[in-house]
Amino acid sequence: QVQLVESGGGLVQAGGSLRLSCTASLRIFSIDVIGWYRQAPGKQRELVASISVGGHTTYAESVEGRCTIARDTAGETVVLHLNSRKLEDTGVYYCNTNQRATLNDWGQGTQVTVSS
Repeated sequence: QVQLVESGGGLVQAGGSLRLSCTASLRIFSIDVIGWYRQAPGKQRELVASISVGGHTTYAESVEGRCTIARDTAGETVVLHLNSRKLEDTGVYYCNTNQRATLNDWGQGTQVTVSS
């Protein structure tokens, strides 16, 4: 029963950037893939970025080129840095392991609101 807690959400102006952090109650970053997901109002949840145990990263087309994900095993943290240039980046952001995401098991997430 690992618990993942997201933080760093808030209000950001279009064109700015934000940093989201994900911390785990148990040391799992060296075990499973960690992903950042988001769900915009009225839309399906989507994978924004992920990082594997070996450091391989993937990014959604919608954020390609303006998003980075990194793992800090020493701090038990996975960080998502996003240049919030678009209003469409608004949504609830979740971090999750690949396993729990597959099981549709999610935490509370953190709200990101992009304003003009």
